[in-house]
Amino acid sequence: MSKINNLKILLNEYEQKRYKKIHDFENFKSELYKEIPRLKEIDKELSHMAIKNTKLLINNPDQSIITQMENIINNLIKEKKNLLNSVNISIESFGPKYDCNICHDTGYYSENNRTIMCNCLKQKLLDIEYNQANMSNLKKETFDNFNLAYYSDKPDKEKYHSDISPRDNILMIKNVAINFINNFDNPNEKNLLFSGNTGLGKTFLSSCIANEILKKGKTVLYQTAPMMLDNIIDFRFGKKTEVSNLYDTIINTDLLVIDDLGTEYMNNIKFTELFNIINTRILTSDKNTKTIISTNLNINNLLSTYDERIMSRLIGSYNICRFFGEDIRFKKI
Repeated sequence: MSKINNLKILLNEYEQKRYKKIHDFENFKSELYKEIPRLKEIDKELSHMAIKNTKLLINNPDQSIITQMENIINNLIKEKKNLLNSVNISIESFGPKYDCNICHDTGYYSENNRTIMCNCLKQKLLDIEYNQANMSNLKKETFDNFNLAYYSDKPDKEKYHSDISPRDNILMIKNVAINFINNFDNPNEKNLLFSGNTGLGKTFLSSCIANEILKKGKTVLYQTAPMMLDNIIDFRFGKKTEVSNLYDTIINTDLLVIDDLGTEYMNNIKFTELFNIINTRILTSDKNTKTIISTNLNINNLLSTYDERIMSRLIGSYNICRFFGEDIRFKKI
């Protein structure tokens, strides 16, 4: 299905969702008016005063009259606020409960006389076009489900080459992840490189972070390294025209998660594409784009697999977090 068709389907869903939110609020408001008749009177008076005030501004812009009108309106709003507070409703929340407070479930908002696609709609398009397979379990993978019991609290320097236990280590990594989330909009906040054997929670923690970034209204693109590079190469050689905008999306999405780096078959073309992606996203850090890379390779393996240009970017612009411990998947059996 084309991107245009996907957009049409989503906008139709948005319209239906928005209509339902407004309809639900109108029903709620009608019931509240029965309980507090004065509230209905105030809303009518405010509507009348707004129209009257607008006419005054156009026909008779006398400042003293305008000030008098504004005082009346402010007193009405104050009375409305007190009435709502009496039933534990804030005046700020008295309205339709839109899923997105930026676009009010329209998919677009205005800024500097421009109409801009909201990130919530961009994310839904990303999920349909690129993220379906990779983010299917995202809602389940949250910090609320982060279980320290899977990590031993006993240090084993001989086995893990560390003086601290796997549990203390994962707690440190979790703190790094939380700082990354809290400072996401800081251009000086480094990207993240998760390194360690399979089954240690790298993908899970990446999903936890992605969930929190989505809550901030940011866009997230989740790609495995093999699929991402294969799709880009196929597009370069004209084999997959339907992913024509994938490269731009990879470069410009707020958070790019690259999973399974090191499992791809590498050649010179893929080295170049991978370097361009990593380097370009670092150079455009003023846009507050961030990247998480997850790999089963340790630093020595990475050094022997990727060239100096790539490694210099990873070492210089990424916080490297080494995961160690026992395979969580076996502990869940």
